[in-house]
Amino acid sequence: MKRSQITMVAGSLLVLCLAASVLTLHRLDELRSHATLEEVLYVSSPQALKRISLGYSGLLADIYWTRAVQYFGSKHVQGAEDYKLLAPLLEITTTLDPKLLVAYEFGSNFLTAKPPQGAGMPDEAVALVKQGIRSNPNEWHLYYDLGFIYYLDLKDYRNAADAFARGSRLPDAHPFLKLMAALAAQKGGEAQMARMLWTTTFETTTNKDIKANAAAHLRALQVDDDVTNLEALQARYRDKTGHFAASFSELESAGMLRGSPRDPLGAPYKLAAEGKVEVTDPDDLPFIEKGLSIGYIPPPKPKILPVD
Repeated sequence: MKRSQITMVAGSLLVLCLAASVLTLHRLDELRSHATLEEVLYVSSPQALKRISLGYSGLLADIYWTRAVQYFGSKHVQGAEDYKLLAPLLEITTTLDPKLLVAYEFGSNFLTAKPPQGAGMPDEAVALVKQGIRSNPNEWHLYYDLGFIYYLDLKDYRNAADAFARGSRLPDAHPFLKLMAALAAQKGGEAQMARMLWTTTFETTTNKDIKANAAAHLRALQVDDDVTNLEALQARYRDKTGHFAASFSELESAGMLRGSPRDPLGAPYKLAAEGKVEVTDPDDLPFIEKGLSIGYIPPPKPKILPVD
């Protein structure tokens, strides 16, 4: 048999085996959902897996990426605290296909978020994005993602500034990267920087889930600002009158406020005891840090409202 025929037969067998493996994994998921990845799919050496792929590493990368997403999704829904296979699965995926940009973008998001929303492993996210930059040195989005993690998750402003600055010098880079580099170098106001980072994410992504996540963070930042300002008004009103206002109309009558303030989704804010301000429905505003009632327990999975 000629070499070309042998290669064709071997390639055909590999495709059939991969297809069979997908069906097998699906069936195993139904029977043994907690053991599938550990016992069937996970191979500890991405390089060895790439060598045995016989040129079909891209196809195998798609399978592993799908499994990484399924693994993360199942853990996320369960409110899990442990995502021990997530980083290895992402490493395998990106070793098999170093150009699979979605794996770096989504994978780093999966890794950085704190449990139960994510794995809470920003160092692993940095390693993943750096791997992406080595393989895709002209993708400015990866430098942005790296700076994002350094700034917001690791509070490493020097490395954040360096990542933003390197990304800003690439062709077609978003102009905000230059400003971000300067602010990070000066350790600019964290709320201001966070708003800029999430705004840039919202404006530049084409993925609806990432856009919705960015919008939710921007709403949360607005709520935190609103609550801070309204509680400051309450403090000023108490200084003038000796007591907190019982309603926003009192603040309005005192010339300190115009109208009844509402959150970014249009629901009215509420005045609580001791001059505190609360949101009407915190479940609709994931990621807020202020405006929560005492004893409020957030749902295990954030309720991200879609972007109009």
